[in-house]
Amino acid sequence: MSKSKPQYLVDEKGRKKAVLLSIKEYRELMRKLEDLEDSLELDEAVRTAQGFRDYREVREELKEEGLL
Repeated sequence: MSKSKPQYLVDEKGRKKAVLLSIKEYRELMRKLEDLEDSLELDEAVRTAQGFRDYREVREELKEEGLL
């Protein structure tokens, strides 16, 4: 994220109501958020995993079911 000074939209009393971001800053923020969500999902999957199956076993099963 760039080190720009934040810009705010304020109401008639001067209270901050919104933040203005450049498209570049917005996209970078969204990319980081998506990366964080992926990391949290991976952590949850590892934490709750009951066991793992071999890739070849899963692939063969999918072929037998006509899904691959």
